[in-house]
Amino acid sequence: MDPSGGITVEVRVELKPGVADAEALAIEKSLTLLGVNGLRGVRTVRVYRLTFGSSDPDEALRQARLAVDRLLANPVIHQVEIRAVGSPSARTSRAV
Repeated sequence: MDPSGGITVEVRVELKPGVADAEALAIEKSLTLLGVNGLRGVRTVRVYRLTFGSSDPDEALRQARLAVDRLLANPVIHQVEIRAVGSPSARTSRAV
């Protein structure tokens, strides 16, 4: 729960397996050139922290799913994890 009494929801968006991650490939190549050894792979992930005024975790998760469906992710190429953070009754929801 947010100190102001709201609910914070974390939305994690990453590319589905098999979808080319050009940014990660460029970072992996650059890290190797910079001498970072033993690297087996890089994946990019976007994390959004949404804070809602509601004190109802179910409503906050519903609104977060709406944000994902309308703007934050493309279901064709992204896998999404949504979770309420910082509350004793934190819930996790997976959206694909």
